[in-house]
Amino acid sequence: MRSGELESIHVPSEEDEAVRDYLRSRDSLRLDLGRNRQRLMKFLLRKGITYSATKYWTVSHNKWLNNLQFNNEILQETFNDYYSRVRVQEENLKAMDKRIQEIAESEPYREKVGILRCFRGVDYLTAMFLLCEVCDFKRFKTAGSFMSFLGLVPGEYSSGSKREQTGITKTGSPRLRRILTEAAWQHRFPGTGSKIVTARRSGQPALVVALAEKASLRLHKKFRNLQQRGKTPQVMITAVSRELSGFLWAAMNLVA
Repeated sequence: MRSGELESIHVPSEEDEAVRDYLRSRDSLRLDLGRNRQRLMKFLLRKGITYSATKYWTVSHNKWLNNLQFNNEILQETFNDYYSRVRVQEENLKAMDKRIQEIAESEPYREKVGILRCFRGVDYLTAMFLLCEVCDFKRFKTAGSFMSFLGLVPGEYSSGSKREQTGITKTGSPRLRRILTEAAWQHRFPGTGSKIVTARRSGQPALVVALAEKASLRLHKKFRNLQQRGKTPQVMITAVSRELSGFLWAAMNLVA
């Protein structure tokens, strides 16, 4: 322990653990909804029924699904069963998202959620996942140690004088890496002048707002530079996710 080779663990509070379980339940529902949507569309495809537009699960797509009729009674019942599962899960997901927002706007999460939402790509759900999975950002002494916790740093293979870097370690929570990846995608485009982000930053500490604006400019520039160098989308998004996590760590350490 004195040499620093042992890593400390953090035991979440009872409330953090309860909210974390709720968030994970929501994530499981999201996956189940995706699977049931696929089952429905595969069923329709087997019957030679296709949707003419390119975007699925929009208002117009749902209207199209509502109007589908089968001549065979059993096929109609099968379709109704597939579609009703999707609609029920969609409503459940909306209800859970609403509840998560209510939790995020209450104590003890309100202040920290407000800080995280200053960053592009980070809204209530992402902020709550970060807070309840990480719990205490201050237990990480450096941004690098936080990135390592997330599994976003390259691994290393060493043998004698030979040293070779591998892909990212992927240690830690896959959920956190996924939500950071989703947040990082927002930085493909310039973020200046966004009314939504400006509204989120209203009333937040000036230092945090300045850091979030710096992150927005820097991460978009990084995306563009990596793209010009011919990097693959996976390499680009991993690099931007890693750097975004460093900015989020810095913002949370600005809080007293």
